[in-house]
Amino acid sequence: MSKVECSDVSAGDWKDMFLAACDGDLELVRYHLDHGVDVDFVHAEFQSTVLVAAILAGQERVADLLLDRGADPTARSPLEGQTPLEAAREIGMSHVVDRLLGMGVVDATPA
Repeated sequence: MSKVECSDVSAGDWKDMFLAACDGDLELVRYHLDHGVDVDFVHAEFQSTVLVAAILAGQERVADLLLDRGADPTARSPLEGQTPLEAAREIGMSHVVDRLLGMGVVDATPA
């Protein structure tokens, strides 16, 4: 599966937020959200959700912030082909897995 390289982004509010999320820059992500950047926007160039990218980059605090700010906990990221739950499971981010399940996200993983 192909994953977006977080360092491949350039200027632009959404792109800046995406990079900040991948880098774990909580304050910059918060700044962009406070200034109207859509938490669920999928850029045509990247085809990745910020939430899934942050999870795959190991940024648990950013994932929590994005969920706090209304990120869709079920949105499948087109590039990675994963939901936030699948991404969190893949990298062993148990806190985010537990939070997503607690939010009512349906576990579609085969038994």
